[in-house]
Amino acid sequence: MSKKVADRFVEALWKLEEDRDVEALVEIHTEDCDVGNVAVPKTFSGHDGLRQFWTSYRDTFGSMKSEFRNVFADDAGHAALEWTTSGDANGKDVSYDGVSLLEIEDGKVSRFRAYFDPRTVTEQVVD
Repeated sequence: MSKKVADRFVEALWKLEEDRDVEALVEIHTEDCDVGNVAVPKTFSGHDGLRQFWTSYRDTFGSMKSEFRNVFADDAGHAALEWTTSGDANGKDVSYDGVSLLEIEDGKVSRFRAYFDPRTVTEQVVD
């Protein structure tokens, strides 16, 4: 089941990237979900927090597309996704790699964390 949820997460993220529609991500997360990444010092809770986190993330970029190199999942409710995101921000091309971890409960994501080097992004978009 974790692999199916991870695949649904990828599809929902692509919808956010293409259409700026965060609701597909909301649908696959628990109501009390916890989301965050290494670039933002706080975590976001619940569906409202998830909307805030992902909308802010998406607004950072003009166009963007994530490609997933590896998606691993176990039967205990864990998934790991290795990715590269490419696009543009502040009128400059940007590309960076990272890993996202999902904790899954009852067929939905309860916790999301993304790990990447934020300096990689900053160095590409800040003069």
